[in-house]
Amino acid sequence: MRAYNVFQRRGLDAVFCAVPEDYIVPRFIIAKTWAFSGKLDEPGATPVGFDEAAAETGAQLNGFYLFHAFATP
Repeated sequence: MRAYNVFQRRGLDAVFCAVPEDYIVPRFIIAKTWAFSGKLDEPGATPVGFDEAAAETGAQLNGFYLFHAFATP
């Protein structure tokens, strides 16, 4: 699995942006509206809602992957 730096949207707890570790962080990720949430670098540690294949495609096309994380029951 590719390693991603993950940012959480302030005020929208379940909205995240994953940026591949070796990519430049997009300009819209600013401290006022986004907070660094951690790193995803192990397949079993991904939040519910993170789709590894979609993240790879999003990274190739846009340089980032936006996703909505769901709480586990």
